[in-house]
Amino acid sequence: MCGIFGIVTDKEQNLGPVLIEAARRLMYRGYDSVGAATISADRIDLRKDVGRVDDVAEKYKIAEMNGQRGITQLRWATFGEPSQVNSQPHLDSDGDLVGAHNGNVVNNVELREQFMAEGMTVRSQNDGESCVHAVERYIDQGKDFIEAIRLAYADLKGDYAFVIGRINDDRLYAIKKGSGLVVGIGDGFTCVSSDLPSILPLTRKVIRLEDGEIITMHSDRVELRSVTDGHLIQRDVDLITEEMSAVQKGGFDHFMLKEIHEQPQTAREVLHRLGSDPGVKGILEKITNARQVYFIGCGTSYHACLAGSVFFAQLAGKAVIPVLAPQFIPQYAPAVGPEDVGVFVSQSGETKDVLNALQAASETGMTCFGIANVIGSTLTRKTSIWLPLSCGYEISVPATKTFTNQVIIFLYLADRMGGGDGKALDDLPELIEQTIRTTGRQVEVLAPLVNPWNDMYCLGYGATYPIALEGALKLKEITYAHCEGMLSTEFKHGPLSAVTAGFPVFFVAGPEDTALIVSGINEVTCRGGRAIAIGEADKQLKVNASEVIDLPHSNPVFAPLLAVIPLQLLSYHLSIARGYDPDYPRNLSKTLTVD
Repeated sequence: MCGIFGIVTDKEQNLGPVLIEAARRLMYRGYDSVGAATISADRIDLRKDVGRVDDVAEKYKIAEMNGQRGITQLRWATFGEPSQVNSQPHLDSDGDLVGAHNGNVVNNVELREQFMAEGMTVRSQNDGESCVHAVERYIDQGKDFIEAIRLAYADLKGDYAFVIGRINDDRLYAIKKGSGLVVGIGDGFTCVSSDLPSILPLTRKVIRLEDGEIITMHSDRVELRSVTDGHLIQRDVDLITEEMSAVQKGGFDHFMLKEIHEQPQTAREVLHRLGSDPGVKGILEKITNARQVYFIGCGTSYHACLAGSVFFAQLAGKAVIPVLAPQFIPQYAPAVGPEDVGVFVSQSGETKDVLNALQAASETGMTCFGIANVIGSTLTRKTSIWLPLSCGYEISVPATKTFTNQVIIFLYLADRMGGGDGKALDDLPELIEQTIRTTGRQVEVLAPLVNPWNDMYCLGYGATYPIALEGALKLKEITYAHCEGMLSTEFKHGPLSAVTAGFPVFFVAGPEDTALIVSGINEVTCRGGRAIAIGEADKQLKVNASEVIDLPHSNPVFAPLLAVIPLQLLSYHLSIARGYDPDYPRNLSKTLTVD
């Protein structure tokens, strides 16, 4: 979720303030470190470190940096821990090239070994440095800059965008492959960025790059070329007229909708991170040998813990106790000890209830691990190993992409512990994208049918039970309707009495649980209720339910997670229909730091 920005001007000047402001406008993407480089005719000034933009800027006097070109980057750690040396931008071996990237170069480890074997000076573990060395390799062979980038593009595997420049050259160069990149054209300058917010204060004239395109930035013009053969590409300049708030939302009406649509990419990010994170091995070793394992969280994070406990039983044959954080202290803390393991889950890493449980567990000698989205948060500092959600900023109060990535982490760990290599999850990001695409219209049609009701139920079974709880929570959070999530088989033990004509009841159906779900559906429909099934296309669901939201066919283990997406979308559309702001529901906070 990193962010990059580069600028080329027509003369040497004080670029520090421009770079700082650009970095501030990219902070919403999430980051743990920040850096800036300015390039003059004969020198590169590079300043960077771990920390927040304003703190690093003040410490290193970035506002005083001068040059004819400048690059700034906000890094969210993937390859290499958050540190000064791993922060970006990066230099080449001789210090006459500098560049920064956004994204993941998945063959980074192999490339670093090649570069060192070729005699290059490799200073970090970060894949952003590999982008610079990949270009350096061909510059040193006598290739011109465009040809060097074209050849480097073939060597760098993954999804990324990067910007690079050198001394004795009045241009910057950038390339896009999978990650966002947009160019701005102003009076006496051109600039490039991961996203529009850092460009629009400078100019409203932009060019949007496509994958496989190289941009050469002069102070008064840009040249766009194909990476395939280097030929020039003609592209019209767009004039942006939207307000800044709309641009930060990426064209979506609300941050919640934007974050729902970001889930395929954040799923890719976390799966990539898990594949190379040494903490995975340490966590699995402890869980395997533990007397008892607890997954601990609140609200949405607890629902992810509950899903995780089902996955561990089904995929790894390991019993896990999911528990709400406040209840952990009276119910389990007095009985745990060094033989036990707790995994503490929090989007912010600052949830007071979770931190209280963590403190109580730590005092018993229990081994404590963390899952959080905010690097440097209290949870990440007070657990022996922690795994990042890799979601960037989640601005909307209702959790969407952080819940999905919490579940993905538990799925991945369960698969690994069960003898898999995690590759079974490789198709999941595309399935999430397909689910968003195919269920969106179905949900829009359904929403007016449900909107008149202020009471409803959301039911699930097995791995879909936590999804039903999460769907019900989303509906409560932003529609203010009372939606109760519960086990589908428990509905007939009392709540069935609430059903009247048209009363909406959602059934989240796993592919292997259809027969059981159909029984519950008929208990509702024969009493005049509206039974809405969410599951893979199935004849039994179609003929028995009032409405069906079809999910794409997938691994039966994935189906429960995919089902949360139409529930997120339904919550969003009902909130809008009722005139509420889904990003900022009343009475709620993104980070709960009180008991």
